[in-house]
Amino acid sequence: MKFSLFIHMERVSAEEDQKQLYDEMIALCRIADEGGMHAIWTGEHHGMNFTIAPNPLLNLVDLAHQTKNVRLGTGTVIAPFWHPIRLAGEAAMADIITGGRLELGIARGAYNFEYERLMPGMDAWGAGGRMRELVPAIKALWQGDYAHDGEYWQFPKTTSAPLPMQQPHPPIWVAARDPNSHEFAVSQGCNVQVTPLHLGDEEVQSLMERFNAACAKFPEIARPRIMVLRHTYVADSEADAQQGAEELNMFYNYFGAWFKNERPISMGLIETLTPEDVAAHPFYSAEAMRKNQIIGEAPEVIERIKSYEAMGYDEFSFWIDSGMSFARKKASLERFIRDVMPAFA
Repeated sequence: MKFSLFIHMERVSAEEDQKQLYDEMIALCRIADEGGMHAIWTGEHHGMNFTIAPNPLLNLVDLAHQTKNVRLGTGTVIAPFWHPIRLAGEAAMADIITGGRLELGIARGAYNFEYERLMPGMDAWGAGGRMRELVPAIKALWQGDYAHDGEYWQFPKTTSAPLPMQQPHPPIWVAARDPNSHEFAVSQGCNVQVTPLHLGDEEVQSLMERFNAACAKFPEIARPRIMVLRHTYVADSEADAQQGAEELNMFYNYFGAWFKNERPISMGLIETLTPEDVAAHPFYSAEAMRKNQIIGEAPEVIERIKSYEAMGYDEFSFWIDSGMSFARKKASLERFIRDVMPAFA
């Protein structure tokens, strides 16, 4: 079992200084690197202060100069927002600058808020089609002299400039949920990223079953790796764990509000949720977060992650975005590195 950190700048108040938030994100990444974590992942989002991440490759290039050992992953780039030639070239350049540490995660995207602004009229079906066309195209561009005549993109013979440092190319990961996405990823020889979001461990098991079924369908392809992404808080007491559950419940309420795309948004910030809004949510609650997310003192966290290891997961990614203060994120991450990771050595 390998461990990684999944992280973004998250801004929920106009009073928060964005440079300070970036510096705090870098500080957490340095702790992950120095603590022996395998990788750092950061994603792509646009126009949302909730998750500030306009270009993950830009962040990873900076992190390459701030860290020494960790792999550096996009978790994830949003396929429909990238032309294949552009993504192939920029990812290859990032691979060179990072010294061959790049892991390229790709997804279809999830927020209608972003689709409306970057590609009006786009829906999840069209986004998924673009992802399925993009992945083989960038692999072919890295091989060179590739002409493309697809449904979404067409271009004459082209070779990625530059070519990536890693050969034949950086590892590619696909964010998957439904069986078709798992089958596509495995058929392309791509690794798989999954997240159960707010659901419990039954969803973690179901996601693994979908992955295993896809691997069985393509026995001629070497089994890829699979990573589970989970909100995690390592507490110093049960009272601290309960506070973490309340904070993650607030985070998910805002996540849900952004996903529904119904509340007013001004200056990149969504209209503040009231206590009544939070209390009325049909399935988010502090109790559900305490049960479903990886929240608790170190022995409980170890037991939960051991169960994921037994299911067959290769990597556990500590999703640190939570709405918590920097001090609380830092303390939790340090406890994870000191008290949890050694149990898997």
